[in-house]
Amino acid sequence: MSDLSKIISKNQFLKGFVVVVVTLALVRCIFPSIAGPKTLVEEDATPEDSIATVSSDTTKAVSQNTTKEGLHDTLHALTPTAANLPVYTDKKHPIMGVYNYKEAFPDSNDVQLTAALQYGISPLANRDELEQRKSEMVYVGANPYFHLDNLKRSIPYLVPRAAVLLQDIGRSFYDSLYVKHVPLHQMIVTSVTRTTDDVEKLRGHNKNATENSCHLYGTTFDICYNRYVTVQPPQAPIRRAVQNDTLKWVLSEVLRDMRQQQRCYVKYEVKQGCFHITVR
Repeated sequence: MSDLSKIISKNQFLKGFVVVVVTLALVRCIFPSIAGPKTLVEEDATPEDSIATVSSDTTKAVSQNTTKEGLHDTLHALTPTAANLPVYTDKKHPIMGVYNYKEAFPDSNDVQLTAALQYGISPLANRDELEQRKSEMVYVGANPYFHLDNLKRSIPYLVPRAAVLLQDIGRSFYDSLYVKHVPLHQMIVTSVTRTTDDVEKLRGHNKNATENSCHLYGTTFDICYNRYVTVQPPQAPIRRAVQNDTLKWVLSEVLRDMRQQQRCYVKYEVKQGCFHITVR
């Protein structure tokens, strides 16, 4: 009698096991996403954290596209409005700007020159010398985080420390626009490193140009505040117009934060219409 009870218990166990397996199989067929890969999201993760991850992916993709066309396509494919970015329900961050541009960015040429002499290279005489000393600098002429203007009196090279700063400013500008729900725009870099020959020619047209310019040392660049480039993905609806003043307010917040972190000196240039920035 005891043997029979054991057999019945085993049969009942097997039947129960079969029922569970069949049930799980049906659930998987009806809800296939349950078996899909999961993305771990920390409870304290912020929109900025997610954007930083996307920025990292963008940097990797850019490194694989060395042509101008490839970089252009990569930029548009990985912008925060593309389908690969999560949609946030958080309320948009306010646009505050700075109270006074001259007070927020007062760093004179003398102050910036001290940092330029500390972190920069010895001045280049001309373009020919650049070809011999390229190993000392980083090419910044193709980057998805900013637009390089048509340079007439400067060359798109910076010392590594300054190149990282410029990219971080551009990336932070993107992030700020995104969390503030402002359509993406690229800031425009209007001047980078100048050779001694460039400075002499510039002084021939502009008597106010400084002979011992910070731009000579590969540590300094200018970002204009009254022009921007709209990031318009291909075949996407035309983006709404954004006033330059709005974009200037956002950019000023980014530069104020970078300056407060002691990463750079910033001078607000009224006549040139730019922020004059030196790494520190």
